[in-house]
Amino acid sequence: MPTLLLRNIHTLATMDGQRREIRNAGIFIRDGWIQQVAETEQLPQTADEIVDLRGHMVLPGLINAHHHLFQTLDRACQCNAGFVDWLRKLYPRWRLLRPPIVQMAVEVGLTEMALSGCTTVADHNYLWPNGLTAKHLVDTARSVGLRFHLGHGFQNISNKDGGFAPDELAESSEVALSRCAQSIEEFHDPSRGSHLQVFVAPSSIRSVTPDLLRRSADLARSMDVGFHMHLAETAGETVFTREKFGLSPVEAAHSFGCLEGKSWIAHGVHLSDSDQRLLVQTGCGVCHCPSSNMRVGAGHAPIRTYRKAGVKVGLGVDGAASNDGANLLTEARLAMLLARIAPGEVPPLFSPRNALEVATLGSAALLRRDDIGAIEVGRAADLFSINLSRPELLGANDAIAAALLCAVNHVDNSWVHGRQIVKDRALVNGNSQNLVERVQDWKTEVDAALLLREV
Repeated sequence: MPTLLLRNIHTLATMDGQRREIRNAGIFIRDGWIQQVAETEQLPQTADEIVDLRGHMVLPGLINAHHHLFQTLDRACQCNAGFVDWLRKLYPRWRLLRPPIVQMAVEVGLTEMALSGCTTVADHNYLWPNGLTAKHLVDTARSVGLRFHLGHGFQNISNKDGGFAPDELAESSEVALSRCAQSIEEFHDPSRGSHLQVFVAPSSIRSVTPDLLRRSADLARSMDVGFHMHLAETAGETVFTREKFGLSPVEAAHSFGCLEGKSWIAHGVHLSDSDQRLLVQTGCGVCHCPSSNMRVGAGHAPIRTYRKAGVKVGLGVDGAASNDGANLLTEARLAMLLARIAPGEVPPLFSPRNALEVATLGSAALLRRDDIGAIEVGRAADLFSINLSRPELLGANDAIAAALLCAVNHVDNSWVHGRQIVKDRALVNGNSQNLVERVQDWKTEVDAALLLREV
């Protein structure tokens, strides 16, 4: 079994049960699993590979609990539209997506995630245009090397029934459930250290019928996988569920059987006290997506209040169409800063270490994983390093706080299960120039097609 020794680390934040921070630290890894964490001189001095991280801080790999990778090529699009108009105007672009284009979008998005210290991505894919399959997404994710949780999503309410999507992008209930079950059977790996898992992921309470929500939640339970959906994202959604069901979005989802211990929701911006209690009672968590929520004018979730109430909270970037970026490190920074401006907020303020916890252990809890999210014996070696001599960190007195406060955009090195993914700020297996050329060619094609349709 191959061994890896990371040594002479200036500062290491373990995020383990003791939240240790170790100076001159080292990590001994065997076959991708952490064997020892201590000061460098206390560790074995030989290994198959030795990496000297003198002058670096090391943090656990960040975990992105909500994304839409197919949107990666839709940055700076519909910049001033509110949520409903934004969504309706994007669907003409998404109708044009073909499997090679989606694979290119996934590759770009995962590359950006990797460079920002992310080691696990949960992708909520609720559209399957023009022959796209789960295999297209899985194959691309494997080529980049991050842990990948595929949310097999769907919607069965289209324009003609009051939904957002064109008719051809909606699926019948039977087709949606059958394809979702097939993805789980083919790709889901529940084992400890798994690089690939699948969860059931209906789009939202406004794009999926109550019957399909019930049946999809039953499917998740019967196949023992996670369940995820957008919920309580906008004030308009609350108006919709009150008028249609006489319930808040959270109450409605609960009545359909969608909230339980293996469930988590995206956004959760508009949660009443009773909604929060219901989430705690069921064990359902919230993935906070601060950039996206502000971008479409949805508001921002008061995550400090949620955490105090006992709601599990993780972090996600959401799709590039509503974020324009996929940098989980800067997303954690924004989550920290937003948590400090809640009405009535008093010291001690939401700290950099609180934000790091949400982006690591918090997201790991949403994905129901206890094998990632911290640097401790028995967990997988998912971690990243940042060189403290970079200009944006010069003068910092607290290395760990600096990672969240100083607007660091890229990590220097990253490992997933002990395998190096990022080295010297570049993706180890990437071909960035080829990727740039492919994206530019596609953008010319799709812009021309949309112009012809007068969209």
